[in-house]
Amino acid sequence: MPVLKAKPRTIDEYLAALSDDQSGALEKLRQIIKVAAPKAEECITYRLPAFRQNGMLVAFGATENHCAFYLMSSSTVATYQDELKGFNTSKGTIRFQADKPLPATLVRKLVKARIAENSKLIKTTKHKSK
Repeated sequence: MPVLKAKPRTIDEYLAALSDDQSGALEKLRQIIKVAAPKAEECITYRLPAFRQNGMLVAFGATENHCAFYLMSSSTVATYQDELKGFNTSKGTIRFQADKPLPATLVRKLVKARIAENSKLIKTTKHKSK
């Protein structure tokens, strides 16, 4: 994680603490997410920039060695594992270098998959509570 003087309250504050290459790469990722999920709300969760829509949607961040896109869903990462070849992945995380960002088309696809997953969970939860 970057060394932040204080807990960031906004995504802009988080990005301001990063190197130019990392903040640039993550700002591009942020813009792609906004287009793919126009109804999503920006927030900070676990000290990371994130978006929520019917629950937590996705988050992103940077460490000293890489940038990361957090899908908050191991099933989404597993579903798209073929398209994620060449990227370092784990359960719900995709790591990448600032100078080798994730392709915009892939990010849009992943965000839309997460929107669908969250919508399905909300419908299932509402159905169970009736």
